[in-house]
Amino acid sequence: ESATAFGCLMADMWSGEFDYVSPGDFHSAFGKQYPTFSKRTQQDAQEFLICVLNELHEALKKVSTQLHKKRCVANAKASRESVSETSIITQLFEGQLSYDITCLECKTTTNRPESFTVLSLPIPSKSVCSLQDCLQCFFQQDTLTQNNQIHCSWCGTKQDAAVKGTITKAPQIMIFHLKRFEWQGKRRRKLSTAICYPLSNLDLSPYSSPPSCTEAEYSLCAVVNHSGFLDDGHYTAFCKHSVTKTWYSFDDTQHTNIPDSSVQSNRAYLLFY
Repeated sequence: ESATAFGCLMADMWSGEFDYVSPGDFHSAFGKQYPTFSKRTQQDAQEFLICVLNELHEALKKVSTQLHKKRCVANAKASRESVSETSIITQLFEGQLSYDITCLECKTTTNRPESFTVLSLPIPSKSVCSLQDCLQCFFQQDTLTQNNQIHCSWCGTKQDAAVKGTITKAPQIMIFHLKRFEWQGKRRRKLSTAICYPLSNLDLSPYSSPPSCTEAEYSLCAVVNHSGFLDDGHYTAFCKHSVTKTWYSFDDTQHTNIPDSSVQSNRAYLLFY
């Protein structure tokens, strides 16, 4: 039901018949599966996005499985499992990380792969920084100690370890979540750091293994902005038209043409490349 409502929403948005479109039907159908988002309270756009992608993936992978059954009745060796885990969502948004975990006692290194659809990036400065600064902070080597120690199979005990992640498969559409909400003691606060992010030529090869796996350079296509505070805020979006390459600002029923220079904002919360 959610996927059908989403498809109708997309059709209405691209039909050219309306000045603006209400996502009410999709919101209603989606709220049945995720009641949290049916409440009229402040919710997090990143959490909503992940739930939407997951809901569409679950719905659309079932369709692909059914089609697969029809096509492969005669093929006893066909792998149903691989098809059931594939959808248009995974094809567009899913990437792979690889974490090298090294025991600091015996120096044995193990590898742990992990899939992702959104990368949540720390913000290393309170005043101003760049997207590259956030990426370097995310991909820098970290040390696991105390409660985060690993159980080393070679040593047979818990040990401190060094861990470093790299991108082994970059998705067609890369989504970055800027972690503007952080805990300070027992309270959460919002970081209004101005983050400089490129509109084109984003190079991810420094964070990839091997570097050649992300030879393509990414261009920004959309931004979700958050203005206001932790419990009292408002979301807007900047989106680049895929045909005309013109940028637009979307604020509820208001949509306006904006210059490239206005796309850079200290309210940016989600970046789509």
